[in-house]
Amino acid sequence: MSRMFIQKAMLASSVLALLSFVIFSSSVIASGNPHVAEAIAHAEGAAKHGGMGHADALVSHAEQALTHAHAAQKEVTNPHLDEGVNELKEAIAHGKQGHAEVGTKHAGSAVMHMKEVH
Repeated sequence: MSRMFIQKAMLASSVLALLSFVIFSSSVIASGNPHVAEAIAHAEGAAKHGGMGHADALVSHAEQALTHAHAAQKEVTNPHLDEGVNELKEAIAHGKQGHAEVGTKHAGSAVMHMKEVH
């Protein structure tokens, strides 16, 4: 096997491990705020599709997540929500460049932050 193939396989397994953690970890919804819940759901969708290499679907879900996260920021003040917004912006930027793997990492990080909003 070539070194490049092994490196790509290791990166793919890391992305899949992060994706599994994000999707299967318990979800804490921010004080019942529906915008946070929707942002999390769409960010999880972004991570899922990004993990399959679908950069365009990653962008679509991340943009929807960002819309809900911005709406939540009008109702909830929390640094994790702010960081989730930043991560979603990064996911979108990388997804638009076709970098599904990197976008997936940012979408997964956004999910982790937004799940910490109380």
